[in-house]
Amino acid sequence: MNKSTLTPSGHRAKKRFGQNFLVDEGIIRLIVRSVYPQETDHIVEIGPGQGAITGLLLDACPRLQAIELDRDLMPVLLAQFAKYKDFKIHQSDALNFDFRQLLENLKSKDESNAKLRIVGNLPYNISTPLIFHLLTHRDIIADMHFMLQKEVALRLAAKPGDKNYGRLSIMAQYYCAIENLFDVPPTSFHPAPKVDSAIVRLSPYTELPHPAQNIDNVELLVRTAFAQRRKTLRNALKTLIDTDQAENINLDLSLRAENISLEQYVSVANALWGENSGHQDNSDT
Repeated sequence: MNKSTLTPSGHRAKKRFGQNFLVDEGIIRLIVRSVYPQETDHIVEIGPGQGAITGLLLDACPRLQAIELDRDLMPVLLAQFAKYKDFKIHQSDALNFDFRQLLENLKSKDESNAKLRIVGNLPYNISTPLIFHLLTHRDIIADMHFMLQKEVALRLAAKPGDKNYGRLSIMAQYYCAIENLFDVPPTSFHPAPKVDSAIVRLSPYTELPHPAQNIDNVELLVRTAFAQRRKTLRNALKTLIDTDQAENINLDLSLRAENISLEQYVSVANALWGENSGHQDNSDT
């Protein structure tokens, strides 16, 4: 059963959409200050909900676009922000949305090189896949500011040796500079979630600091290493690296996956397989 909770505005928060509406005015202002919206920006808000952040963003950037899955919120948002003539809202699932279309009408203008700025209070159950969907559009994204479950935010920004360091940390940091900005308590939402949240900023690199010759090889290496993260790399990677190869790579195989940096993973993958596909692997990334 999909239960719902009545919010102060009369809209029922739907569990199937992972809706927890931000109601803390202080946190709302802090988020908008962190984004620092400008009139010439191309801001896209994912999941505007009841418009808590939307209003302040629109005050600074009147041509804001939003993507909202819950069709019941569409008339609420359109009525609330009717005075903003350039405000557009797309009723769609952000996981399947083609963000490139939002820049199509700019190609013939002086803003042909414009990039999107993404802002969102992301449902916890889709945050990771949505971030990776957005990274497929990274060449047209300037930055992303997200409200996430604190655990996910910690994993995104974790460094080698940190207990939160893992596949998500490495693959996100391959593409982006990541900053954890501040925490948000459950009391800032209605209904209140059972976990703490955090605001995180992701800024896609214009030039990758550690480019891989084949990113699929890096993903395979990282996935295999962390599949048995309590084992040494010698044991965890024995299906990928034979004895002769182990002697020719610059990697201490007595360490565990969590002790190896992004730069090292890329370097090893390049050394082992170069531009070749290396291994057939059909498991999920």
